[in-house]
Amino acid sequence: MGFVQLTKRNIDTEHICCALGAKQYQNAVTEKKNWLKERMDECLVFYRLDERAKVFIEYLPAEMAWVPIQAPNYMYINCLWVSGRYKNNGYAKQLLNYCKEDAIHRGMDGIVHIVGKKNVPYLSDKRFFEHMGFELVDQAEPYFQLMALKWNKQAVVPSFKPQRKTSFRDEGISIYYTAQCPFAVGILEELRKVAENKNVPFNAYRISTKEEGQNAPIVWTTFGLFYNGKFITHEILSANKFDKLLTKLLSEE
Repeated sequence: MGFVQLTKRNIDTEHICCALGAKQYQNAVTEKKNWLKERMDECLVFYRLDERAKVFIEYLPAEMAWVPIQAPNYMYINCLWVSGRYKNNGYAKQLLNYCKEDAIHRGMDGIVHIVGKKNVPYLSDKRFFEHMGFELVDQAEPYFQLMALKWNKQAVVPSFKPQRKTSFRDEGISIYYTAQCPFAVGILEELRKVAENKNVPFNAYRISTKEEGQNAPIVWTTFGLFYNGKFITHEILSANKFDKLLTKLLSEE
């Protein structure tokens, strides 16, 4: 079972793993594909298993990444995902090796990736990256960690940029997001309806450029939810889960 590299020539006819079988997210998948095409001009690479499965890696030079990190001459992994019955077959290691070989070929000093201090949805398992030789180089509240694999010992140690504060004039829910994940784009209107039913203000801010991402008030720019200016979660919530969260937040006021 081999891997397929998606390019601007074949991406329109190939699936991108995300939201497989979820028809309600197809418009968001199209937005993701358009986002990928634009990033491919900035050296983004996307490999996936040659199956209808959620097994893929997406990476690009850290200078081009839409996250607030400082990692000159490193490769940044946007996402490495192996799900379901495809786990424990060595696919994650193979995909990571594609990234490593590419970074070495380009003369880079290493690879960086954001993981969670604890096991949480949408963030990679820290233990896998530790097993592959990555080391913790920086942390950001409340639970984000920056892992790095360095083969040039003289290279700069990567770090998070100081986080910009959000505008505390925003009352209620504020969500920062990019088109990188179809789930983030696809769920917004459902979340908005939940907030409106509870008479809670709802604001969604789309991060639309690399510069905005690199100076964002969130570490994981794919999705970040704030309530009255306070960071709550990076998790892309279902409408039902968001309803429960909002009920809890309102009860604590």
